[in-house]
Order: sequence, then structure tokens, then C-alpha cells
Amino acid sequence: MASEFQRKKVGGVFRAMDVDGDGLLTQADFQALAHRWTAVAGSAGPERLAAVMTGWWPVLRAASRGDDGVSLDEVLRVVDGLGDLTDAVSGTADVMFETIDLDGDGLISRSEYAVLIETWNGAPAGTDEIFPRLDLDGDGHLTRDEFRVHWTEFWAGDDPDAPGSYVFGALMD
Repeated sequence: MASEFQRKKVGGVFRAMDVDGDGLLTQADFQALAHRWTAVAGSAGPERLAAVMTGWWPVLRAASRGDDGVSLDEVLRVVDGLGDLTDAVSGTADVMFETIDLDGDGLISRSEYAVLIETWNGAPAGTDEIFPRLDLDGDGHLTRDEFRVHWTEFWAGDDPDAPGSYVFGALMD
């Protein structure tokens, strides 16, 4: 069962993905998210990125109760099981890393991280407080391994103090 913290952090991402704001994720929402991301695409390549994004739709759809969409509660049931899907979570993290690494230098800078937040949320958001929390060694960049750990902390973790809990930016109420 999802904790209140998981509900809050995943709920923020859910709302950003729910393009029409109807409280359900649909295949069209996933396609819209993939479209937003393929406009950014970095070195991941738009086809690979879209395949990974839309590839999560059948997983979520399988957890739904058979209506036309997937509710936040149904997403949270899937999130509860992501600890058993670490390869899929890591694979998604790698594609997202390649997408965000716009200059292809193998690192995510503060400005590239801002692209992550803006693309997920569909609007600019401040990263001044969050990026240093993720940049554990303070070198001004996130490596692929750092990003993978943070991505996994977000999706498969429940620790409000874990830096990865904020990989999608500040939590919204």
C-alpha cells in the first residue's frame, strides 16, 4: 500500500502526465508525453524514447480495473511492485539520461536537468534548490550512475530524505 509520501510524489508526476486533467492516464496521455519528449530527444533517439515511454502503458493498463484509463491508485499499485522490476526501471532511467544529456557529453548539467523538469511538467520550474540535492559530489553534473540511482529511488523508494525522491523537482501539494 502506498504511503502518503509516495502518493504525493507520484501524484505530481501523474498530474503532469494527465494531459486532459480527467484524473485518468490513457494511451493518448502516454502518446502526448512521448511527443513532448521526442521534441527534446537528446542522444536517445526519438523512436527509442517513444517506445520506452509508451511501453509502460501496457504495464499500467494491466493494473487497471478495465475502464478507459488508469487512476492514480492503480499507478501506485504498479509503483509498489517496481522493486521487482529493477531492470525495467534502470532501462527507463538510461533512456531518460540519454534524452536529457542534450550535448551528449555523458553528464547531465543543471540546465539539462531543467529541461527534464520542464518537459515532464509542461512548464518551466525552478531547479536551484533541487539540483544540488541530486548532485551528491557537488561537481555540477549528474553521471549516468547517479541519475539511475535517483530515478530508482523515486520510482521504487519511499524515503522522503532520499535525493532521488525529488528527481522530478519539488513536490507539489
